Amino acid sequence: MCGEDILHLLPIRIRCMVEKLRLDYGRLWEIRLRVNSPFILRYEDSEIYVDSCGSRTCNMKDAYIVTARDVNDTLECICNHSLYAYEDEIRQGFITVCGGHRVGVAGKIILDGTRIKCIRHISFLNIRVAHEIKGCSGDVLPYIYSDGKLMNTLIVSAPCHGKTTLLRDIIRVVSDGGMTVGVVDERSEIAACYKGVPQNDVGMRTDVLDCCPKASGMMMLVRTMAPDLIAVDEIGGQQDVDAIFGVINCGCRLLATAHGYSMDDVRDRAGIRRLVENRVFERYVVLGGDKAGQISDIFDGQGNRLCWYD
Repeated sequence: MCGEDILHLLPIRIRCMVEKLRLDYGRLWEIRLRVNSPFILRYEDSEIYVDSCGSRTCNMKDAYIVTARDVNDTLECICNHSLYAYEDEIRQGFITVCGGHRVGVAGKIILDGTRIKCIRHISFLNIRVAHEIKGCSGDVLPYIYSDGKLMNTLIVSAPCHGKTTLLRDIIRVVSDGGMTVGVVDERSEIAACYKGVPQNDVGMRTDVLDCCPKASGMMMLVRTMAPDLIAVDEIGGQQDVDAIFGVINCGCRLLATAHGYSMDDVRDRAGIRRLVENRVFERYVVLGGDKAGQISDIFDGQGNRLCWYD
């Protein structure tokens, strides 16, 4: 993990504070800037407050308070002093930068009818540090292959429990192993493309549709890139489900994730229930526990538990 990628996103006064901390960037998850609120660095299981001298403090009252100028200057650094060039990304609520890091933005939404036209008065930034964990799929892979072929698999977890990280590593392994993979990366979280080029390693035989709606992107890839496998993150809507049936009917394998806390939770969700009842997925990998990426259960297509982890 190169801290220089992160430091270059920060204006000089914030950068100097962060440099003094000598952070472990391999463990750092987020940098939060909110106007008139403390400057916060978040690890997986803890938060760090920083005073104006660049020293750690446990007392929130001593923490550096972010100003509107701090947020504006940070946004200028992130956009290379060309906000206009990033208007389309800002409208979606995030910017993907070199290194695969993502910056969430929030402020006043300007509507054009029901469509988001732009975001003004941006007052909240969340710099999410990219983390690739190569090899994290090692324990799962034996359960999602049959006769040398990847089975249709759904990864289920609560938010921030590592489902996208696991998805990405499976994509990398199967792609380098010989399968042509088509990724619909609606939120730029899987491949983290920057200027069209994946910043994360998604394998040598992988094609990516970046910032594309899942439902339309899945069939687009089937028609144009002849994939063996389609991979998508966070399915759930009716349009997603309809597109998945289209993918399966075209003979493609499917690898996907969904929000959920258990197998029962998946069965209770209206859209995904259809996929479960039709046995579209042959494997369900459920993540849980105290750590991101921790496997809780693995089920077959009939809902039978294959293994579980304490």
